[in-house]
This record gives sequence, structure tokens and C-alpha cells, in this order.
Amino acid sequence: MSRFHEPQHPDFQRLNASIGFDKRLWPQDLAGSRAHARMLAARQIISSADRDALLKGLDVLERELAQDCFRFDQDDEDIHMAIERRLTEIVGAVGGRLHTARSRNDQVVTDLALYTRERAIAAQGAVRELMQALLTRAEEHLEWPMPGYTHLQRAQPVYLSHHLLAYFWMFLRDQERFAFAARQAGRLPLGAGALGGVNFDTDREMVAHELGFTEVAPNSIDAVSGRDFVLDYLAAAATCATHLSRLGAELVLWSSSEFGFCELPDAWSAGSSIMPQKKNPDAAELLRAKAPRVVGHLAAFHGVLHALPLTYNKDLQEDKEHLFDAVDTIELALAAARGMIVGVSFHRERLAEASADEMLAATDIADLLVARCDLPFREAHGVVAGLVRTAVDSGRTLSQLKPQELAEHSPALAERSEEYYDALRHQSWLESKISAGGTSTARVREQIEAAKDALAGEV
Repeated sequence: MSRFHEPQHPDFQRLNASIGFDKRLWPQDLAGSRAHARMLAARQIISSADRDALLKGLDVLERELAQDCFRFDQDDEDIHMAIERRLTEIVGAVGGRLHTARSRNDQVVTDLALYTRERAIAAQGAVRELMQALLTRAEEHLEWPMPGYTHLQRAQPVYLSHHLLAYFWMFLRDQERFAFAARQAGRLPLGAGALGGVNFDTDREMVAHELGFTEVAPNSIDAVSGRDFVLDYLAAAATCATHLSRLGAELVLWSSSEFGFCELPDAWSAGSSIMPQKKNPDAAELLRAKAPRVVGHLAAFHGVLHALPLTYNKDLQEDKEHLFDAVDTIELALAAARGMIVGVSFHRERLAEASADEMLAATDIADLLVARCDLPFREAHGVVAGLVRTAVDSGRTLSQLKPQELAEHSPALAERSEEYYDALRHQSWLESKISAGGTSTARVREQIEAAKDALAGEV
């Protein structure tokens, strides 16, 4: 019996149905249903015989779903209704008792919270594997000089290890964001009913304990309408994807003939359909392109929740496609990034050649004027800018300038010309960066130990 006189329009059925994408929630739905059945029996809301029948039926369903032989019906609106329909076919009328003291509203959000927590924990593991790969490669390339850049112009020399570790710390923060998202998905919604609670003396703490939730959602209205744990996951994924896009962009640049800093592994590269000599960094390029896709899901779901009145509205069905695609995208992108970092080959001679540009020592000369000639930094900056202009205009390097030319810009510097020429020796540029977090070997070694400690610790 239905309150409606007319059947649903086929196009509305297509618009309304979520079975095409939410079927992936079946493991969470079965877990929640088992916990709910056990709780109902423990509270004597259903009999132990009914509980056993329901649990046996759910076991049959799990085998069918796991073996991909579950028969979906064209009238199955979502995975939750499909499971309830099939359960009733298996165990008979007792199948209808499973929905006692719960609503699809609290059932759906419980499944989604379980899924979000699971994928947030998985993302932490994937990020951790990428961090380990970065740390390993940093240790392998501890004292390999390379140019550091600002505005994509050579700026100051750094060690390749120092550059790789910059991404380690980015991803450590991403790991922490995913850990936060997992914690935010840790409040049990089940038992909130449609919005105001249920008419049975249930034991929500029992269900929470079985399903691994840390606490029970304290307000039934918030429990069924809240989706900010999805926003938390999407926000973590969006920031992580943005970091991956930066790594991908540098791998694209570094592997080009113009830079020649590295070669990406064959397993993560592609050829050309017409130019047989090409080795294209497709995986790295896709790290760039996937980031706005994940950010778009975050922005779009903010739009879904914006100004949405309490409590449940069908708008909330739009949580799943945004979340599911973001999960698939970020997990694949993390795997690709790790694969490229593990397999990339760096070209030491080319890196050293690029970092040997004496113009990268300009700041060191300015600092020499400050430290040894007692000049204010802004004045020292102007002196070195003049030296650079003289060198560039004459087609020479800074070390090829004569002492008398130094005197034209700074008599004090000319008096310390030996220190000037010493400062232009390549290795001194790197080892002079002794501040905490700097690129000197000693500081990078400290950073590596700190990174190991971070990996050994709990987020």
C-alpha cells in the first residue's frame, strides 16, 4: 500500500536512485546491520532466534556481494534497500525486523561515516609510504647540489636531499589532516532515527563499541544531518592533491631535456603515438591535473551543504559521488607519486652544473659585506647588484671580476677580495646555510633524523 496514486516517473527514478554508486557501501551496511541486530536482541527488542536468523541471512548476503553474484532489482533505490529486500527473500518476514529502531537517515550516515573513517586511515598509510620513499631518496642524495628556485629562476643552491625533504614535511601535515578527518568520522549516528531518536530503549554505546566509533553522536538532529566529516576528508584530500600537483610539476620540469635533472621510470611514463623517441611524463602531468578535480569536489559539496535546512534532505545524497571520486583519485595519485619517487633516476652532473652558476652566490656576497664590512644589508644588496650588472654586461662571472672592479663598487670589499673569491667557491655556498632548517649538510642530517622520528611516531 502506498500513499501515492501514480507511479514514479522513470526519469525521476533515475534521478532519485543512488544504487549505481552507493553499492560500494555494502561492507559498511552489513557491519552496521550486524551490530544493530545484536543490540536489538541484547535489549530484548527482538528475540535471539530472530537475531540469529538475521545474522545468518547477512552472512549469505556477504558471500553474494563479495562474489559479485548479488542480484540487484530495477526497483532497488539504493544499496540499503537492496540489502533489506534480498535479506527478506532469504530469511522471510523476519528480515523486516532488522529495521526496527533505525531509519534510513541514520543508517545511511552511519555507513558513510564508517567508510570515510576507513578511507582516511588508508590515506594516512599511503601518505606515510610516500614520505618513506622521499626520506629514503633524500638519504641517498644527501650531498648532491642543485639550484633552488624562486619565480622558476635560479636563486640559491641547495642539496637535492633538502629539496626532497620539503615534500616530506608537506605530506606529514597531510597525514595529520587525514588523521583529523578519521577522528571526526568517529561519532556514531545510528540510533538517531529519522531525526528525533527512536521509541525503543536502545544501547547506542554497544553499537558504537562494536563498530569502532569512539563516541555516540550526542544530538539526533545533528547526527542525521551532519556531513562535515565528509568535508574534513575532502579538505584533507584537496590539500594533499595540491601538494602532489607541485611534486608532479617539478618532476615534469626536471625530466625535460631543458632541465635534464632526472629521468622518470619507464613504468610511470608513456610514449608518443607518432614520435617514437618520446618519453612523456604522463603520470606526473596527471598529478597536476587531478588536484583541481579533488578541490572541485570539496567546493561542490560545500555548495550542497550551504544553507541547507535541518535535518535530512535529499540533497545529502550528493555527498557520495563527491567523496567516492575524491577517494579514488587521491589514493591513485598517492600510489603514482610513490612509484615515481622510488624509481626516478637523478643526474648528478647536470644538477651540479646547474648549481655551479656563480650568480647563485650573490646573497652570500651580500652577507659577507654585512658580516665583515659592517654594511647594512640593503646597502650591501645594492653593492652586489652592481657587481652582478658589471659581470653580466661584460659577459663574465663574478669570480672573473678584478679587485680594482670590486673597489669601484665597494672599497671595503676590495680590501677583503680574498674572502670574496673564497665565498664564490661552490661548496661554501651550501655549507654556509647553517641556520636551523637550512641546507648545510649538518642541518640536513638533523632534518633526516627528525623525519625518521616523525615516521616512527603516532599521528
